Amino acid sequence: SSVGEKALLSASLQLARIQTDSVVEMLRELYPNLRFEIVAMSTTGDKILDTALSKIGEKSLFTKELENALERNEVDLVVHSLKDLPTSLPPGFTIGAVCKRENPLDAVVFHPKNCGKTLSLLPEKSVVGTSSLRRAAQLKKKFPQLEFRDIRGNLNTRLKKLDEKEDFSAIILAAAGLKRMGWENRIGQLLSPEDCLYAVGQGALAVEVRAKDQEILNMVSALHDANTVLCCIAERAFMKRLEGGCSVPVAVNTMLKDGQLYLTGAVYSLDGSDSLKETMQTSVNYPQRNEDGPNDDVQHVGITAKNVPGQAQEAAENLGVELASLLLSKGAKHILSVARQLNDTR
Repeated sequence: SSVGEKALLSASLQLARIQTDSVVEMLRELYPNLRFEIVAMSTTGDKILDTALSKIGEKSLFTKELENALERNEVDLVVHSLKDLPTSLPPGFTIGAVCKRENPLDAVVFHPKNCGKTLSLLPEKSVVGTSSLRRAAQLKKKFPQLEFRDIRGNLNTRLKKLDEKEDFSAIILAAAGLKRMGWENRIGQLLSPEDCLYAVGQGALAVEVRAKDQEILNMVSALHDANTVLCCIAERAFMKRLEGGCSVPVAVNTMLKDGQLYLTGAVYSLDGSDSLKETMQTSVNYPQRNEDGPNDDVQHVGITAKNVPGQAQEAAENLGVELASLLLSKGAKHILSVARQLNDTR
């Protein structure tokens, strides 16, 4: 076969580079005759470091510049953290692969002087850093004796701020990012879903491509992990129905067991005092049918997964929508709109 160039694009940050390299590595193993070239690029979200993410208000914070390059055919695929991708992608784009999910839980990294502690053992009024409203809302409720404050910057910057200053007793980060950076030894405590439900898509990598580019779509679809795809479709459908984004605290926990998909979803007020949480399940036990023709390009919340049974994807999407509708019927809209307004005035 001919040697093709598939440029891969990522933000010019160390973690993004590691994530991109891992995807390229998988593709090289699958397609030894193709040549892959990586193009680094930074995005708006990487550049604005003095403002809380939830305040910037730009929906495609980490994706816009990358999608422009994709649209101009400068690159053929873009690697993202799935949790950075909006639930509705711009027309002409799709998520062509969702790779096997790394641990989706949140992790606590402690200041060296608090080594060996857990959040509940930190002295009263200790300051914990997190840039996420979702984490802060859940943890404020669970640990009212602690103070939660914004911390921005990439992983290196945040760890540096933690270690070299006395401002923070601990910071909360995604376990997946720490693991990919090779800093697993810094994880002092993993937060179970009972302590802190995670973000939609957290821990999964997504490969975004041009929706009409069948060749590239077929190539990357080999990277899909079926279980991860179904969990993330349910989570994204839940988020989309709630119209949540990074400016409101929405959280999930999913599990696939014996052909059953379980989705727990929750919404929170900013201080965590008000919340709604429910769990639903559905069967995703469907055989893969050979579906030729127009069904090929069916997207489920922005994901095109030809090698995952279509009925299973539909069931997963319906599960997310139904769970969100249940929360909305119990008053989630009010909680979220108050959270949004408060966040805007902060």
